[in-house]
Amino acid sequence: MQVTETLNEGLKRAYSITVTAAELDAKVNEKLVEAQPEVEMKGFRKGKVPMALLKKQFGPRVLGEAMQEAVDGAMSEHFEKTGDRPATQPDVKMTDGENWKEGDDVLVDMSYEKLPEIPEVDLAKLKLEKLVAKADDAAVEEALANLAETAQDFEDRKKGSKAKDGDQVVFDFLGKVDDVAFEGGAAEDYPLVLGSGSFIPGFEEQLVGVKAGEEKAVTVTFPEDYQAENLAGKEAIFECTIKAVKEPKAAEVNDELAKKFGAEDLAGLKGQIAERLEAEYADAARALMKRELLDALDKEVTFDLPPSLVEAEAGQIAHQLWHEENPDVQDHNHDPITPTDEHNTLAERRVRLGLLLAELGQKAEVEVTDAEMTQAIMNQARQYPGQERQFFEFIQQNQQMQQQMRAPLFEDKVVDHVFSLATVTEKEITKDELQKAVEALEDE
Repeated sequence: MQVTETLNEGLKRAYSITVTAAELDAKVNEKLVEAQPEVEMKGFRKGKVPMALLKKQFGPRVLGEAMQEAVDGAMSEHFEKTGDRPATQPDVKMTDGENWKEGDDVLVDMSYEKLPEIPEVDLAKLKLEKLVAKADDAAVEEALANLAETAQDFEDRKKGSKAKDGDQVVFDFLGKVDDVAFEGGAAEDYPLVLGSGSFIPGFEEQLVGVKAGEEKAVTVTFPEDYQAENLAGKEAIFECTIKAVKEPKAAEVNDELAKKFGAEDLAGLKGQIAERLEAEYADAARALMKRELLDALDKEVTFDLPPSLVEAEAGQIAHQLWHEENPDVQDHNHDPITPTDEHNTLAERRVRLGLLLAELGQKAEVEVTDAEMTQAIMNQARQYPGQERQFFEFIQQNQQMQQQMRAPLFEDKVVDHVFSLATVTEKEITKDELQKAVEALEDE
């Protein structure tokens, strides 16, 4: 077997691999000898079929396997010997595949871009600033007021008042299709918040403007995909008797409100709110320090980048930004999008930092555990209520999706590792100053 270099330019490499006919024939014989003890053929005892007959019967089938194994072996040996790590899957093809016949040497061309050598970084010399914001009384009171809004009560409007969007209407109703009442279409003293979207589309809008004591006929059409097949797509009339019209009123901020949110009293709820706010501030501060770290590493380290990785990343950036600017286009049936110089510059930064973090993580033996992956999948599955199990099974069976979820987990663990080695100083700031810093980062 012979491997000859045909291209050595930057990170690009190309080789010609020759597997001689004799080597290939020896590989075929080796596989046949290995299989011979288990082969059964009419007229011969098990394991006693002559090699010549085995080769005639199974040789062509084994030949393809032997050829693949020989080429794979040559590639593995090459990468072990040179230490090259391909940036993407190597391009491998037979030089004379269409005209090749048994007894010929196998000639294969292999080309790839190798990953660059990543220079060492003295992480201890990195100087980072960690912003620390405390939850002051004003922030806690603001969050408390928002909680009171979500726990709102309702009180009767002035007699004769018309219901507005956001009001609660208490009413009796009876639904009929073709003048026949249907199961589940009736209730008494039902409290409905107008605009909540909890009833059939078009129902709540028709109750805007009703008064207590009024009777109202609401006509709606059930959706075609309605869960009750006997009602799907049909028109229904609901005879409604309005009992009360109530306006929303924020809940009083007291111990009773605190108990609704699982706290013993108001002081306990304020403590919980302060902890939650400071956790949010810490997440924002971490994002800012991570950006500071990436900027520092980007300036600190330079090395050649595989052109194919940069090109792919630039294309992805351009495509994503185009869709953000053209939200009406949901599919990918559009003209090709050519990356700009700005896209290419951003792609180079992302590829450089991605390779550097991967190298730092590998050297530090950073790993994403099965438990961490499971937790991440469960967190994302909560975005699909009622379909959590199906989502979990989908991820388990999809290696590409697993990799997409594993990558940010790995990156965050590497970033935390670098934080632990860098020189970090804390700076206490206000919530408003932190917010301005976050907004400035988002505007970049």
